[in-house]
This record gives sequence, C-alpha cells and structure tokens, in this order.
Amino acid sequence: MIDELRRQAYLGAMQVVSWLPRRVLPFAAPARPEWQSPALESEARLPVLPASLQARMPAATAMPSPAIEPTVLPEPVRARVEVPCPQVTSRGAIAPEPDSHEPPVPVLNALPTPRFTLQLLRAGSCALLVELPTGEAFTRRDPAYLLLQDLLRAAGLPTTPQVIGEPVRWPLLTRGSLQQGPQAALEYVQSYVAAQLEQQERCACLWLLGLPAVRYAGEADQQAYNRELQIDGLGSAWALPGLELLMDEPQRKAELWQSMRRLMPRWNTAVLENN
Repeated sequence: MIDELRRQAYLGAMQVVSWLPRRVLPFAAPARPEWQSPALESEARLPVLPASLQARMPAATAMPSPAIEPTVLPEPVRARVEVPCPQVTSRGAIAPEPDSHEPPVPVLNALPTPRFTLQLLRAGSCALLVELPTGEAFTRRDPAYLLLQDLLRAAGLPTTPQVIGEPVRWPLLTRGSLQQGPQAALEYVQSYVAAQLEQQERCACLWLLGLPAVRYAGEADQQAYNRELQIDGLGSAWALPGLELLMDEPQRKAELWQSMRRLMPRWNTAVLENN
C-alpha cells in the first residue's frame, strides 16, 4: 500500500483527472459524497467478520478482488482559430494589407500657407529682420518698439534704427494659383534681404528677431534662439526670440544678454574699422 500523497503524484503523472476505487482503500482520504460509487456503498453495508472467523474460511470461498480500472475523463476539444498576423515594417508601424482591387491613393504632404510680416531695419553695422507682432509698422510708443530700443542700447548700437524697404507680408497674393508655401516663402525672404543688403554698407551681423525671421531667412527653428548662424548669401546672423515673446516671457532675456555679450565684439570691431 502507498500513502495518499504518493498516489496523487502517480495519478497526476498519468494525467488521470478523476479516479474512483471500487472498494475502500486503507490510509486513503475520505471521498466526497458526490463521488461515492454504488460498489463502495454496498461494501460499506456488508457485515465485517472477526479476524478469527476469516482465518477459518476456505480460500475458495474468499471473494477475489476485482481489478481496479481508473476512469480517465477525455480532455475537452478546443477549436483552433487562426488569426492573421499583420506585417510590421522596420520602423515598427503596421503595414496596411495590400488590396488588389483598388489602386493605391497617393498621400499629399500639403503644408498650410505661412502668414507673417517682416520689417528690415538698419542700426549701425547691424541689419535687423524683425517680425511685426501686429502686422503693422512700429510706432514710437509701441511696447515692442520700446523693447527693441532697449536691446539696441544694450548692444551699443543706435537706438533709432533706419527702415529699409517695405515690410514683407506673406502671402503675397490672396488669390491666384501662385505657389506660396513654406519653400516659396523661404526663397523669397532670402532673396529680398540679400538684394536690400547689397545696396547698403557692409553688414557685420544680421539680427533675426522672431520665429518667421529665423525660419524663412535662417532656415532654422526655435531651437536656434540665441545662437549664431551662417547663411549662404546673407553671411553671419543672430537668431533671437520675437519681441512679443520676450514681453510675454521675460525670463528669456537672461539667456539673450549672455548671447549678446559673446557677439558684441563682432559689430563693435566693425564700427572701429569704419572709423
């Protein structure tokens, strides 16, 4: 006889889910009421003979123990469902399933037409391409113009800049089929500034104030603020936040002053050479 734990281990190794004996096994755990078999109930009702009488009974009259056959329950049949796996491209995006019936539709990368107004100024040996916050020319009491004068005073340049040409208003035309996207705006602004600077004295540095000036004259973005840029056809340029942005976020002025100190020798040297 084996104990119950080892019996359960054997049954688990044989993958036997349910097993009911036909007679009471010694040292076995009591079975559940719903698992009681008729053979066990009938055997439990039989009288138990004393050991002395069982020894006197002939061997022929002893009832042979029937072979115990384990009952194995069949495993449930699970339906196998195949799910198509989408193809994944090298960048991790799920590639669309090709459709042989419909031709592929090209995706147009249409960018909106930019809208801005820029004014070109001249202060000493520096030229300034400034974004006009209101779209109109500066007035003497305009807060943005007063801030611009403070920047020029700190840089050691004349505080009354000279206006060069007319403001650049984009888009140029409100109607018509003329291409006026970002690339066209970039080419127009750079050519306009280059043509205006050719008629002026040598420019030591070009200030780009505002994101439209930095983007469409310097081919950069807001990450280039307070840095020096080298532009083909325009020379050295200094990218700055817009005047309206400096008024809304005064904490940007500290980094601007530090950048100005590094670049001041550039236009101060040009002034000494001209004198």
